[in-house]
Amino acid sequence: MLIGHLGDEVKMHYFDGGNCIGRFQLATNEVYINKTTNEKITSTEWHNLVVRNKAAELCEKYLSKGDKIYVEGRLKSRQWQAEDGSTKYTTEIQVTEFTFLSTKKDNDNNKQIQSSESTKNTNFDPQKNDLPINDLPF
Repeated sequence: MLIGHLGDEVKMHYFDGGNCIGRFQLATNEVYINKTTNEKITSTEWHNLVVRNKAAELCEKYLSKGDKIYVEGRLKSRQWQAEDGSTKYTTEIQVTEFTFLSTKKDNDNNKQIQSSESTKNTNFDPQKNDLPINDLPF
């Protein structure tokens, strides 16, 4: 289980038969105080995440660099031969569950909603209400 921020856009790979995977990096931070210097230290770890099929398409559609996400998954190590003949190794998190915690699109929408609500309420003037103060409308 991890909570972190996307390091880049979701990179999609499509296969024959309609299947796809999405790959992206997730940054997680650990903040602690150095006891000898009382200095605040932030340590960042990068994780390679893989999402498949419909989940990958959802991530590509709604996530962008910097968005905060909660993921659950399992570790998977793999190896391959590079073009120079050397063997490369990586460990990835195969995502099984995820929740979008904050997206830039959400933040932009919230700003638009808040600004439109504030303009809607400017026409209401309680001083011009024709009802007496103690008169209830029901």
